[in-house]
Amino acid sequence: MKNLGMTASGEEDMILKTILSIFAAVLGFWILFPVYGLEISAAIGLGAGALVFLVSWVLDYELKKLQLRSLLGLSLGIAVASLTYFAFNSLVQYVFEAQNIPVDGPIFKLISSLLFITLFYMGVKIGVSKGAEADRLAKAEQGYGGETSAKILDTSVIIDGRIADVAEVGFIDGVIIIPKFVIKELQYIADSPDPIKRVRGRRGLDVLKHMQEEIPGVAIQITDQDFPNIREVDLKLVDLAKQIGGIVITNDFNLNKVAGLEGVKVLNLNQLANALKPVVLPGETMNIHVVKEGKEENQGVGYLEDGTMIVVDNAKKFIGKDVEVSVTSVLQTPTGRMIFTKVKGQRMSADYY
Repeated sequence: MKNLGMTASGEEDMILKTILSIFAAVLGFWILFPVYGLEISAAIGLGAGALVFLVSWVLDYELKKLQLRSLLGLSLGIAVASLTYFAFNSLVQYVFEAQNIPVDGPIFKLISSLLFITLFYMGVKIGVSKGAEADRLAKAEQGYGGETSAKILDTSVIIDGRIADVAEVGFIDGVIIIPKFVIKELQYIADSPDPIKRVRGRRGLDVLKHMQEEIPGVAIQITDQDFPNIREVDLKLVDLAKQIGGIVITNDFNLNKVAGLEGVKVLNLNQLANALKPVVLPGETMNIHVVKEGKEENQGVGYLEDGTMIVVDNAKKFIGKDVEVSVTSVLQTPTGRMIFTKVKGQRMSADYY
């Protein structure tokens, strides 16, 4: 029964599209025949009918993907476009009559048609985009109950890309605000002659697109709000957060400090990553590949998979080799964590006492 219903619905759609196309072809022929004759009018009329048929197919496919608010936005956009068309069309007609130009001629009909198509396109585009934005905001409000402050992303955290992973697993949701001055900075980096900066900028733009289109529970909202009297992007972010009561998400340690001085709440993704690293206690052992010489005499340096620096006492001779080490102490810094160790079986240097 379901297949029969779908078939009947498909046949009805085809009949409707065909009738609409025939109507468009006849209308085009009727308008143009007095001026261009039979052959040209018939050719243009058939072309108009084929175009309407193709457009109806595209609209049918696209409308099926729209949510309720998008459809409401579409309807409102078409209604506003229609009212605007009648107003402008009356104005054009008044001008033609004042200049003694016939309003039943092809020039007026061409201008009227172009005016209708332009306004119709603008109404559909704006209506659907605003409806889709309302859909995203509504989903975000459902996700966090409308009580969580909006998050504001800075350039560094967007380029880093981990924010998308954090949002995808649901640790960050709701409204995420991206100021246009941040997007402008990303575009500037993406157009940089430096290939490394260019890749970073394009990665940031891709991260934003991914978050906007593919992560549920997150509503990316672009804001035009700017502070022309302030040059530094970091200070603009702080002022924006103060105005809207938002939370700044960053990887920038300096922005973290400035925002703290201004009383703005900050979420630092690097601090989150450090907090999630496994706890290492003195006396634990691990295998380390010593990759280079340390700052102090006879030290070696290696790294864990998460990038944590491991300083190994008396390990200069083990550079390029794997060695089993024992943890002696852990130093937590604002920018990360350092683990001090000694080669297992060796006594600690006096520097650590």
